[in-house]
Amino acid sequence: MADYRTVKADSLTSVVRSIVKAGGSSDREADLVATNLVEANLKGHDSHGVGMVPRYIDAMKEGGLKINQHVGVVMDGGAMLTLDGNVGYGQVMGFEAMELGAERAKRNGVCVVGLSNSHHIGRIGHWAEQCIGHGLVSIHFVNVLARPIVAPFGGRDARHGTNPFCVGIPRPGKDPIVLDFATSKIAQGKTRVAYNKGEQLAPSTIIDDHGNPSTDPRFTVIEPSGAILPFGEHKGSGLALICELLGGALSGGKTLSGKPDAGRKVINSMFSILIDPAKMGTGENLAREMESFVAWHIASPPAEGVDRVKIAGEPEREWKKQRLAAGIPVDPTTWQEIVAAGAKVGLDNAAIEKLAS
Repeated sequence: MADYRTVKADSLTSVVRSIVKAGGSSDREADLVATNLVEANLKGHDSHGVGMVPRYIDAMKEGGLKINQHVGVVMDGGAMLTLDGNVGYGQVMGFEAMELGAERAKRNGVCVVGLSNSHHIGRIGHWAEQCIGHGLVSIHFVNVLARPIVAPFGGRDARHGTNPFCVGIPRPGKDPIVLDFATSKIAQGKTRVAYNKGEQLAPSTIIDDHGNPSTDPRFTVIEPSGAILPFGEHKGSGLALICELLGGALSGGKTLSGKPDAGRKVINSMFSILIDPAKMGTGENLAREMESFVAWHIASPPAEGVDRVKIAGEPEREWKKQRLAAGIPVDPTTWQEIVAAGAKVGLDNAAIEKLAS
């Protein structure tokens, strides 16, 4: 870790906010993007954190990411809402989509939200946490329009994206349950992080450009490309298919059929179901049964090398506590890429260093 930059969360947020704002974004947009990305780092998901800034700036420069956009309402049926992300910053599109959906779910008991055509919407758990803040259960299916990077079960090349799945459940008076994972063995961004660090990946995680097993993350970062394998073999691959069809098609967006246009943009579509347990009449039952089952779940004797059984979302909260206190480590390659992204929008190294320190 000696070569890493360790930056306090507030300072890192200032760096990202300044870069995004220098790219032409409004104060509100720059703040939503910066706080979202740094929150991902705080929760231990560097794959979805500030390391995405260089790609965002490149996409913006190429025209594949449009600044200062808002969601467009395609259809508003009260309990059903279809939205267009207008290729805007996903941190804005996700926030606005969930706020609209939450208002309707609290009014009607449920809201089904289809958000299509948004630029990268980041860590999906962030949107589940936003819904939890409104007291809502939420379920999210997401697809990814970018270079295919995940092989289907039994296949030897990439055919779809990492296609995340997420569920958030509020726990009155206690930390919520947030299940958020890619349907690939690891997220694509985690292979980028490993590549930047000069680390190998675990065996049986990726295949090379000939479809053979490899541990070298280069095959998911630079050409010639290989593929990440799905988690859980046919089960993860099947869930990835469902995320593609619901997140991509039912939302009103597109599916990844063939290679998309070249460039640095990443387009996400998301199909979300927001539920108010109180309106459903089962809120008290959910709270009671959840506490009973969680207690049963975590009481399992820990396996060798495991300190204790945890619930989904707990590791992220532990990471956040640690990194708020100690700072966020940024590897040298990622830091230089962030500095270079700043230079592309007119921020020199000295300005970024001043903000970071």
